[in-house]
Amino acid sequence: MFSADDKSKTPPRTSGDQPSRKSGAAPQADRNIGDALRRVYQDAAGEDVPDDLLDLLRKLD
Repeated sequence: MFSADDKSKTPPRTSGDQPSRKSGAAPQADRNIGDALRRVYQDAAGEDVPDDLLDLLRKLD
């Protein structure tokens, strides 16, 4: 149980704590990383499935 005084206190921040980001536009570095990840995913998703993998999948059915 907490007393009323304890509830109003906030715990001290440690060096590992990061402040929460405010809503709005993402910083440029985050946007660049997101764009790069999107391109890699779309390239991988657009590749054909190798025939040997398709053969293995057929054997499972």
